[in-house]
Amino acid sequence: MFQDREDAARQLAERIHGRKLDDPLVLAIPRGGVALGSVLAQQLGADLDIVLSRKLRAPGQPELAIGSVSETGESFISPYCRDILGPMKTYLERETRHQCAEIARRKSLFRTILPQVPIVGRSVIVTDDGIATGSTMMAALQTIRPQKPRELILAVPVIAQDRLEGLGQLCDEIIYLLAPRFFQAIGQFYHDFHQLDDDDVCEILRSFSPTFRDKNDLSREPITHGKRS
Repeated sequence: MFQDREDAARQLAERIHGRKLDDPLVLAIPRGGVALGSVLAQQLGADLDIVLSRKLRAPGQPELAIGSVSETGESFISPYCRDILGPMKTYLERETRHQCAEIARRKSLFRTILPQVPIVGRSVIVTDDGIATGSTMMAALQTIRPQKPRELILAVPVIAQDRLEGLGQLCDEIIYLLAPRFFQAIGQFYHDFHQLDDDDVCEILRSFSPTFRDKNDLSREPITHGKRS
């Protein structure tokens, strides 16, 4: 069990410390991943940025992912769902449009605070607060790889054991703390797993923005859950 996202990030950073990283960059998936990513970036002396992807929800089961869509508009369908999606073509098109619109909304909001950080030639660490189906992470990794990072590392506190092989094919390395065989929900591994909103994410990103750093000329302090740690 992790106490909260900050605790999980610190434990994850301890697992990464000591390895050589070239101009490290932490890319976090909003929203919860940004709270964790901010602490991870601070612990590793890395820059922080976001990568936007959204799960495609199953009809009538919004917590169940049948695939995902990336910020480039590419959609990915989970292999175990491909055979049953034929009759749901209209639903899938509608759901994809909806999630693309949400990505566009978040991109417009978050990029006014933190412009996109260059990826080429850097050690890129992609993170979230956990991975259950792996759908959103799959979209994120496939968006990042064409941008030519020096190495692409997936680092998460907890990942479903049966997702290790598939996601491992999309990155250079997976670093994790827990890989349970039986996995119901990410929140079951946290004592405090309350949800963040857009304002929380904006506050975290603001603390990593060039304007904030230039104005304060101080070491960056992570902001988690909308409050300074």
